[in-house]
Amino acid sequence: MPLFPLNDERKAVLAAGITVFFWASAFVSIRSAGRHYEAGALALGRIAVAAALLLAIWAIRREGLPPREAWPRIALGGLLWFSCYMVALNQGERHVDAGTAAMLVNVGPALTVLLAGWLLKEGFTRNVLLGLGISFLGAVLVGVATGGTDGSASWSGVALCLVAALCYALGMVVQKPALRQASALQVTAFSCLVGALACAPFAGQLWDQARQAPLSATANLVYLGVFPTALGFMTWSYALSRTEAAKLGVTTYIVPLIVILLSWALLGETPGFLAVLGGALCLVGVAYSRSRRFAPTAGKSPSPAPSPTEPACSDSTRCTSSPAD
Repeated sequence: MPLFPLNDERKAVLAAGITVFFWASAFVSIRSAGRHYEAGALALGRIAVAAALLLAIWAIRREGLPPREAWPRIALGGLLWFSCYMVALNQGERHVDAGTAAMLVNVGPALTVLLAGWLLKEGFTRNVLLGLGISFLGAVLVGVATGGTDGSASWSGVALCLVAALCYALGMVVQKPALRQASALQVTAFSCLVGALACAPFAGQLWDQARQAPLSATANLVYLGVFPTALGFMTWSYALSRTEAAKLGVTTYIVPLIVILLSWALLGETPGFLAVLGGALCLVGVAYSRSRRFAPTAGKSPSPAPSPTEPACSDSTRCTSSPAD
């Protein structure tokens, strides 16, 4: 008999912990591989690896093609999430450290609630607007803190990380209706394939840089595709099927802390005090936007927003998740 028997709740916690670690490690791997791969080439390599693995799992499970009505949202979600988001984040991390990028991208959940309330008519609370204001104040503080002697580059990095958060939020909102028409694996695998096709113009760049990059950089690229993207999706779905989405959503708040620790241990990089303070404001804003202190300003009461790495719905058979970051 095992010393610590794993019931469903403990298995869910273990799976969520594995997922959170994968997603946190993605920021560090992007920062490391980005020294040898341009943003577009790194995105294409990562998405191609993830798409190949997810499509192989899809073929083994024989789930079939998504229904025709789901394809437009799968395609648009793939462009936003698996293409624009990853390219913007990869480029942003060329100018800011991994921990700072992780804190900035965590603005995504608040943006998702705001966009879902507006575009999907789900309604949103005044807390969302106040939380977003707090988060963007934190982002400004991060930009000031990371300015240094190359302020323009740091500000562009901050802006690109916020663009990545916006692409994440738009991608989640676009894909949410598709998750009522197709399975999580179908939506994620084919969105990933669309993202790879969208990044196909970077194929020549990827080929040239792969021949020159050290093995460690290419290993980071493959790691990004296999673990944070493909396996991270599966472990999160497993966890979500055994506990409440709201409980799991809280676990992703520790992603920036893990990123900072990994970045310090593996890359020798840490954000400055003001950057950490600004990042903390970003997270406080997101947490505040998810609270329900006020009634919705429009429509029905919203469900909690997904984190930048959390699935966009609470049904384990109809949810997708982010790869990264």
